[in-house]
Amino acid sequence: MAEIYLVRHGQASLGSDDYDRLTETGARQSRWLGEYYAERGLAFDAVFTGSQRRHTETLEALVEALPGTPKPSVLAGLDEYDFGALIRATTGAPSLQEAIERSPEGDRRSIYTLLRGALEAWAAGRIDDEVPESWAAFGRRVGSALEELSAAAGRGRRVLVVCSGGPISRLLGLALELADRTTIGLNLQMQNSAFAHLYHDGETFQLASFNSLPHLDRPERRAAMTHI
Repeated sequence: MAEIYLVRHGQASLGSDDYDRLTETGARQSRWLGEYYAERGLAFDAVFTGSQRRHTETLEALVEALPGTPKPSVLAGLDEYDFGALIRATTGAPSLQEAIERSPEGDRRSIYTLLRGALEAWAAGRIDDEVPESWAAFGRRVGSALEELSAAAGRGRRVLVVCSGGPISRLLGLALELADRTTIGLNLQMQNSAFAHLYHDGETFQLASFNSLPHLDRPERRAAMTHI
């Protein structure tokens, strides 16, 4: 059996001039996850990331505690979808910030309501002409990445993947043959620096855990549990 660990990046800088970088909290989350893996003697035979900066920064912080970890292979298929474009397409707002301000909550909490509606419209094909890629195209690129991960996950090998919540949920949806609605639900649940753990026997996948945060599950770190 091979094992695949799918790690969502640490907290990124939503609301800043550059979302695609970790906050200080995001860097700490990632270091603590690496320390958790090191304490349990986990070593990885292959590493993959998306091409976005928050993926690279998460991996760099994580492997500080894991010397000897292989250099990553970068797969653009593991990059996040353009959630800002999805929300703009479904709300008609000229920017993500304005969509949030127009929402009933009027703050960051509203992004989940906005994103759920946008993802459901996207999966149903209602906004294909207004966004950079269709739901089907997103599935195809993530599916190509899954094929590469599966090929790397030979018998007894352990594979680390660092990317975003969207591709992780879509990977799980494809690997476990989940309905789109279930895949969307997984996407909305996943917290920063959380991981999913899969077993692969060469043909089928089995999910061992999802949205795991053992490295933050202690009183002094509870404040570091974040979704966005």
